[in-house]
Amino acid sequence: MQGVKQTAMAAIVGAGAARGAYRVLSAWTPGGTERWTRHNNRGHEVTLLQGPAIAAGIAVAAVAVPGLPPAVRLAGCGAALGAGAVGLYDDLNERGKAKGFRGHLEALRRGEITTGAVKILGIGATGLAAGTLLRRGPVDRALAAVVVAGAANVINLFDLRPGRATKAAIIGSAAGALRGNAFGAAALGAAAALLPADLGERTMLGDAGANALGAALGVAAVTRASRGRLAMIAAGLTVLTAASEKVSFTKVIAATPPLRLLDEWGRVSAGQAASPPPQDEIPHG
Repeated sequence: MQGVKQTAMAAIVGAGAARGAYRVLSAWTPGGTERWTRHNNRGHEVTLLQGPAIAAGIAVAAVAVPGLPPAVRLAGCGAALGAGAVGLYDDLNERGKAKGFRGHLEALRRGEITTGAVKILGIGATGLAAGTLLRRGPVDRALAAVVVAGAANVINLFDLRPGRATKAAIIGSAAGALRGNAFGAAALGAAAALLPADLGERTMLGDAGANALGAALGVAAVTRASRGRLAMIAAGLTVLTAASEKVSFTKVIAATPPLRLLDEWGRVSAGQAASPPPQDEIPHG
């Protein structure tokens, strides 16, 4: 019962922190509204402020949730802010025509530093730092780094339609949170608190939010996993990342009725957004 109470409290703290951060950022809007405005896959104007609000909410929750070990507090806060910061850099300053993990690395090999490459390197460093804090021994630390960085990237891969990345995060991590993983619950609470605005096509998770949420959930997984489970999670995330270079997740979801229904749930005029043509594979964030 104590674990359930702590998990519920953590989710509430995360949700409250994200909502508070969003209100502050909306009132402040650093650089002006235009700097934060983008068009989503259907051409609707949305704000990128959701992303940094979620990153800030997770970071605040990492500090505020009672009972977390110091290493988890530091790693969780650092992962959310680190991954969120490089994601925000990409959101606001995107340059270069390279797409996908492989595309950015190939551009880097040619001497072209894209914002995506900066993000990849930054998330890798964030994962390594978190892994060093949370695990002992080079093997466990390397696996932990792959999990944190891989989760940040994979959640971002799902951010192609309103609400999809948050739904994927909740489905993929809810079981762990329900088993008493307080930090994971805090991260999911922060994302869920702003999900209605995302589904309503008023906000956009963006790289900042997706990377921060994924990295935080990676930290949550690392805190409890055995080496064997850590290796399984790392392998799964690597497979998903590799698959994304060849397979359109949007096409798979559109062709699978249960996934399509779940993907459309809660979305404004969901029927109009379903089964877009291949050329409409415009990242939502």
